[in-house]
Amino acid sequence: MLTKELVDALNVQIQKEFASAYLYLSMSSYCEAQNLPGFAKWLRIQWQEETEHAMKLHDYLQARGGRALLHGIEKPPAEFKSAFDVFQEVLKHEQGVTASIHGLYELAVKSKDYATQVELQWFVREQVEEEKNATEIVELMKRVGDSPAMLLMVDRQLGARARG
Repeated sequence: MLTKELVDALNVQIQKEFASAYLYLSMSSYCEAQNLPGFAKWLRIQWQEETEHAMKLHDYLQARGGRALLHGIEKPPAEFKSAFDVFQEVLKHEQGVTASIHGLYELAVKSKDYATQVELQWFVREQVEEEKNATEIVELMKRVGDSPAMLLMVDRQLGARARG
């Protein structure tokens, strides 16, 4: 049985996952408005993945006899300085999500909740991938600099992203 502390923490994480999705959809909209459809597509796929992460936690919580209680989501930023700024924010955001997942895992260990530890291992591995992808894009954007032609090449590359 899940402890109340773990139920509450999982509910907070569900909210964070939905907030992540909302942020990525806002970033996608910004990129679309900047005529960067590849960036927009990459971020929209990220929006879908974050929604799936929230539902994975939601379903797990329900399956374990807990109750998923949805919390409010703050309005995400709508404006950014550039596509580079967007991906710097993506990386920073993913690092924050990683810290949150690690905190949840620590709580599951403290609670001796082995089933939740196993469930959260998927999220721990997922965050390694999320941070790696964001870091690679930030590093690529650093090399691109202010070159419009290179930015369009990166846009095309990101637009080729398939659903994971």
